[in-house]
Amino acid sequence: MAIGIIPVVGSWYQGVDQLKFEVVALDEDEGIIEIHYLDGEPDEVEFDVWSQLRVEKISPPGDWRGVYDDLERDDLNYTDISLRSETYTFFVEDVERQE
Repeated sequence: MAIGIIPVVGSWYQGVDQLKFEVVALDEDEGIIEIHYLDGEPDEVEFDVWSQLRVEKISPPGDWRGVYDDLERDDLNYTDISLRSETYTFFVEDVERQE
């Protein structure tokens, strides 16, 4: 990768096209940088291409969490009990009392 702006997971960038995106993963084995645009659209950029992009690091946009507003709790499968291991044990004492 040529010297320039180094991609950092969790950091936000803006290209010359004014599109804002966050770097969400680096796959050094595949030579891929995984990004999510502000609208939530995922994409990939090869390390070689990144070094040629004219991007600047920016502060996280104030509305970047808005793409997750339409998610329901079950959309993330947190309430699917089939995801619990067979050895999962639930104790009533582990739950705080709500008063």
